[in-house]
Amino acid sequence: MNIVVLVKQVPDSGSERTLDPADNTVARGSADNVLNEIDEYALEEALQLKEAQGGEVTILTVGPDSAADAIRKGLSMGADRAVHVTDEAIHGSDAVQTSAVLAAALGQLEYDLVLCGAEATDSQMSVMPALLAERLGLPQLSGARKLTVDGGVAKVERQTDGGYWALEAPLPAIVSTWDTINEPRYPSFKGIMAAKKKPVEKKTLADLGIDPGTVGAGSATSEVLDFTGRPPKGEGVKVVDEGDGGAKLVDYLAGQKIV
Repeated sequence: MNIVVLVKQVPDSGSERTLDPADNTVARGSADNVLNEIDEYALEEALQLKEAQGGEVTILTVGPDSAADAIRKGLSMGADRAVHVTDEAIHGSDAVQTSAVLAAALGQLEYDLVLCGAEATDSQMSVMPALLAERLGLPQLSGARKLTVDGGVAKVERQTDGGYWALEAPLPAIVSTWDTINEPRYPSFKGIMAAKKKPVEKKTLADLGIDPGTVGAGSATSEVLDFTGRPPKGEGVKVVDEGDGGAKLVDYLAGQKIV
């Protein structure tokens, strides 16, 4: 079974994140960038399927040269090879444009299954699986907390607030996973050393046959016009209960437009 896992390098959600005032896009150059956490669960699921059924796991990412660090982590976990789409014209692309780039890259790969995390921690849009399914004409099984593949059919338990839905689709298919599906492995020293020798193929927009004018901030369907930093935390408000504490609390909440 050939599996492609989509990964993304994102600013660490545990560190300070901001936008670049030059173009109001995410300031990645100065950020502590890491492999998107939920993508690690998708990669772990792919590795477990490979170990059980054989085949090959390919990492696919779209991003600047620095995204090579995220690729190397995925390779050190056990992926066999990687494809890195990098082109300056992609900078500032929105989700729709990025899906076009990913779909073109997938069109040049052979796969039975595409796995990805349910969302990226920098945008939290959760739309990429659906966008790719529409572009590629493939079934999409989203939000999986469990995945099994047997006889050319993928079956998932889609996580919901009240339990789960049982869904299935024929291969090839796109499956997105939540962090409830498994526990990702840590890269071993052997895996880290082996990753240095695994092939990483770089592709540009020209390699994918994509017009640079159709991607990037200049043709994006959304734009950040302005932003401001989070204000410093001020002193708290102390409510002294003198028999009217409840009323004072409600008045304060109303003043903050909370109630």
